[in-house]
Amino acid sequence: MTSTLHDVVAVTSLALEACIARGPGVSVICNQAFDLGAALEIAAAHDASGIISFGIAGGLAPYLLPGDWVVASAVRSGSKVIATDRLWTQKLLEMLPRAVYAQLTGAERVISTPGEKAQLYNETGAAAVDMESHIAAEVATAHRVPFAACRVIIDSAYTVLPPAAMLGVRSDGTPDFGAVIRSVLKMPRQLPDLIRTAFDACIAQRALSGGRKRLGVALGFPFNELDSHHSEVTLYL
Repeated sequence: MTSTLHDVVAVTSLALEACIARGPGVSVICNQAFDLGAALEIAAAHDASGIISFGIAGGLAPYLLPGDWVVASAVRSGSKVIATDRLWTQKLLEMLPRAVYAQLTGAERVISTPGEKAQLYNETGAAAVDMESHIAAEVATAHRVPFAACRVIIDSAYTVLPPAAMLGVRSDGTPDFGAVIRSVLKMPRQLPDLIRTAFDACIAQRALSGGRKRLGVALGFPFNELDSHHSEVTLYL
């Protein structure tokens, strides 16, 4: 789905995230990473007021727990660090007063083990990881559209994501319960980790819904239509 004129575009990859994000002044693009860039290019070219990465993320910093909010100071994309819009980010922090202000980093796949998470944390210093924020940041920068990112932690740095959890989403972002069941039948030992993941997902969903209510119209976007050119997106190489 592309944005209507002057909407803020919320970027997600799960249907549940999209349902929570959608509201007055907000259009949603819910795509997996391999389709996300093209959809965002269309939205950015059709006068989107801003682009915000919204949803869940994996925890990298050891102090983050499921349900914690992270408002991004910047997003790492490979060797680049793309700063978020200062005014929009400040507004998000005011509306999510318990949020951690830190960098996010992008990944091309799910980071599922404590060892992988620790390595990525040591390499980047980013507090959390997801598969959409870096793509959204790149497109927003290219089109000089204000960009922000706020994400809720779903798995901590110390937890393992079982194989079934990573198979449980279709390409359209909806749950694939059949794939989950088949995976558990093949590898029943993952069931305790899967139950814990489901519990953490419920915590994250509640936090995401509660935060969305606080963010209100246009997800805290601070600019009116006449001021939307005041973007402070910065690209560091």
